[in-house]
Amino acid sequence: MMGNGTIMEQEVFKKLNEIAAEMKADVVEFTQKLVQTPSISGEEGELADLLIAEMEKLGYDEAFKDDQGNVFGLVKGTEDGPTIMYNSHMDHVSPGDANNWEGYDPYGGEIDICEVDNQDKTAKDLTECIHGRAASDVKAGEAAQIYAGAALLKLREMGYNFKGTFMFQGVVQEEPAEMVGMKHVIDKTLPAKGLTYDAMVSSEATSLKLYCGHRGRVEMLVTVYGRTSHGSAPWLGINSIYKSLPLIQKIKDELYPSLPKDVDLGQSSISLNIIECSPGALSIVPDKTMLSLDRRFIPTENVEEVVKQIQDIIDELAAQDPEFKADVKIKTALEVSYTGIEYEAEKLMPAWKTPRDHGFTKAAAEALEALGQPVKYGYWDFGTDGSKTAGIDRKPTIGYSPMQEQYAHTPYDKVRTDFIAKAVAGNAAIFLKATEAGSDAFKALVWE
Repeated sequence: MMGNGTIMEQEVFKKLNEIAAEMKADVVEFTQKLVQTPSISGEEGELADLLIAEMEKLGYDEAFKDDQGNVFGLVKGTEDGPTIMYNSHMDHVSPGDANNWEGYDPYGGEIDICEVDNQDKTAKDLTECIHGRAASDVKAGEAAQIYAGAALLKLREMGYNFKGTFMFQGVVQEEPAEMVGMKHVIDKTLPAKGLTYDAMVSSEATSLKLYCGHRGRVEMLVTVYGRTSHGSAPWLGINSIYKSLPLIQKIKDELYPSLPKDVDLGQSSISLNIIECSPGALSIVPDKTMLSLDRRFIPTENVEEVVKQIQDIIDELAAQDPEFKADVKIKTALEVSYTGIEYEAEKLMPAWKTPRDHGFTKAAAEALEALGQPVKYGYWDFGTDGSKTAGIDRKPTIGYSPMQEQYAHTPYDKVRTDFIAKAVAGNAAIFLKATEAGSDAFKALVWE
C-alpha cells in the first residue's frame, strides 16, 4: 500500500494520526463556523459558499457547485483508481423554541466542557463539545470529511503515493427525505461533468462506528370516501371517518404484527401519524378522511408489495361493504432548491444494507484498526441518502462520523471535539485502504 509492505503502511497511518492532531484546532474552528451559518432546507446558499471557500483554502484540486447548489470537492491521487464519495448534507431542521436550549444559542457554536455520552452510550465522559443546531446532523461530520481530503493532500505533498479520487460532496435538501439533492448529483451532475463514483461514505451520525444500513421509508396517503350531509341528519350521509375505522383496525391488528424482521435492521413497521377530514366543519358529515401512513421496510421487501398490502385491505373491505370506497398512493412533495431547481418528489427512500463481510466494509474496518480506533458496527434508525447510493444504485455504502445520533434534531445538539479529530484520520484512512483493496471492495450490493 503506497509503497512496499507493512512498514510503509504503518508509517502512513501513524502520519495520518499526527496530521489529524495538528489539524484539530482548524477543523474545530471550521465546525463552529458551519454551526454559526444557518442552512435550513432550501436556504443552503451561504453554507455552500463557505464549504467551497474552505476547500479552495485547503488546496483541493477542484471545488465547485452545480445548478441545484450542491457542492463538490476533488482530491486526486497520484495514480488512477476508484472514486469514493464522501457525502454530507448541507441543510438542517429548525432549531425550534430557543428557550429549550438550556442557555445555548442554537447558532452560537459555543465550546465548553460538558458531560456527554461515550461511544456506546454506556457512560458519560467530561469532554470538550461544540453546541448548536446541526452540530450532530451533520456539520461536524461535514467538516471532518473536508479535512480528511486536506489530510490526503498533506500526504501527497510529503511524497506519499495513493490511488483514486477523494470526492467530497455536500447535497441540498436531505432533511425533507426525498433524496432530491443526491438524485440530482448522481443522475445529472456527475454524468455532465464526466465523473462517476464507486462507493460512498456518509457523514450521518455514527459515534465513530461503521454503520451499514437502515430500513426504507415510504409515506402513503389513504383516502376514504363518504358523502356529506348536515350534521343534524347524519343518516343522510356516509361518514368517511366511521368508514375508515375498520381499515385502521386491520392495519394495526393484522398487518403490523405480520411484518417481517431483519436480524440487523429490526422489524418492519407501520404507523398512522396523521388523520385529516374534509370538509372539516362541525355541522357537516365528512366525505373524505385522509390517513397518512409511515411505513418502514427491510431490504427484502419492495415498495410495490408494501403499497399492495394496503390495497388488499381496501379491496377486502370493499367486498364486504358496498359503501366502502378508498384508495392509496405514495405521497409527493414539491421541493425547490435555493437556486430554483424544482422536483416533484415521491416520499420514498429504499432500504439497504452493506454486509460486514463486503470488501468495502472490511477495508474500512482494517483502516480504523490501523489507526488504533476500535471497530464497532451499527445501523441507523432514521433514513439517509444511502437510500440512493446503496438502495437504488447498489454501490457499497457505509457511514462513519464523529457525531452521536441521540443528539440529532434535539435542543441538546452537540458534538465531541475529540471525535472530530479522530474522524479526520478515520475518513482519510478508509479512503486509502479501500482504494488499495481491489475489485472486491466495489462489488454491487445484493440482498434479494
